[in-house]
Amino acid sequence: MELHPIVAALRRHRLAVALLVLEIALCCAILCNLAFMIFARLSSMQVPSGIAESELTSLTIGSFRGDNQGAAADAIVQQQLAALRAIPGVRSADAINSLPLDRNSWYTEITFTPDAKDPVALICEFLATTNAVSTLGLKLVEGRAFTEADAAPMDSFLPTAPVAILPLALAHKLWPGEDALGKTFYMGAHRYQVVGVVEHLLAPVVHDPAQADFTALFPVAAASDTGGSYVLRAATADRDRVLREAEDVLLKISPTGIISDRRHYSEVRAQYFRQDRAMAGLLAGSCLLLLLVTALGIVGLASFWVQSRTRSIGVRRALGARRGDILRYFQAENFLIVGVGIGLGMACAYGLNLWLIERYEIGRLPLLYLPVGALSLWALGQAATLGPALRAARVPPVIATRSV
Repeated sequence: MELHPIVAALRRHRLAVALLVLEIALCCAILCNLAFMIFARLSSMQVPSGIAESELTSLTIGSFRGDNQGAAADAIVQQQLAALRAIPGVRSADAINSLPLDRNSWYTEITFTPDAKDPVALICEFLATTNAVSTLGLKLVEGRAFTEADAAPMDSFLPTAPVAILPLALAHKLWPGEDALGKTFYMGAHRYQVVGVVEHLLAPVVHDPAQADFTALFPVAAASDTGGSYVLRAATADRDRVLREAEDVLLKISPTGIISDRRHYSEVRAQYFRQDRAMAGLLAGSCLLLLLVTALGIVGLASFWVQSRTRSIGVRRALGARRGDILRYFQAENFLIVGVGIGLGMACAYGLNLWLIERYEIGRLPLLYLPVGALSLWALGQAATLGPALRAARVPPVIATRSV
């Protein structure tokens, strides 16, 4: 099909064409950036925690320390742990101070020497009893899990156990290109040796996705140092029953205790990313609304042109044009208009992304989103024009020529 007749017809409607081109360009620029932000949000929600999420349940019991201190408090925790592990269906249970994404973070700077002034990393401490690797379902890629001989009490806010387990990302950060096993680091004056490396161990709070696994797991001898928090591992089908029985067991041992934060781990992740899901839904709704407005603009203009060109359509039909020719004419016309709008919109999308980077520190828009946005708008334009184009193709030559 020759483009000259289409271009000539469009020149007679410069203002309408210009407005539609601007609408499509604006839609393209906003759509590409919104799609990028939606997928960025969704990707951040899929960050691996490294633990057996579907099998874990957590509880926290408080206030028992008010009547018991030191060794007495630790004895109660050990009693509670033994009772929790005896619940039918519980594969393992441990005391732990925090879990990935639960927002209960405890950060500490680490160095390579005890007197270093500049830290090499800021990590989150996980303090747990010695079976935590198995209970959490952490995947060891190097080294070993903790043993009872590794555990040691706390010194203020720092564990005194001389060993630690690190996630792979932190090990690569601290010793790039080297084997982390046997390496040492310091927190304050305390020295720690890496005895194991796990695939992932996500922080309780993710500030920077690149540092999401900057954590370390330490064994503690005094289980009461974990703050009365427990994590239980059981089959997914048994979790509800296990959670009910665990609460009963804890209150039986500590009648004055208060159970708080009782939930399955899936609820922890859902709660943490609640705002991200809401934002992704809001952005997706904005995309759909923007596409709807753009489609209505295309339909309205195409319908107007079909109505105003009834005479010329009839003449073309009388001269031998088939219905398919009329249909292709309007589809090609829309393809050309949308193409010009997309070309302008791609440049605007890049400029809008630079502005968003400066103002809101989002990532750079990948080039892949531009052709995807272009194809989406071309498909939208063709679909929106199809109805008016079919009406134009059904205009009988006799009726059209009588309207002269």
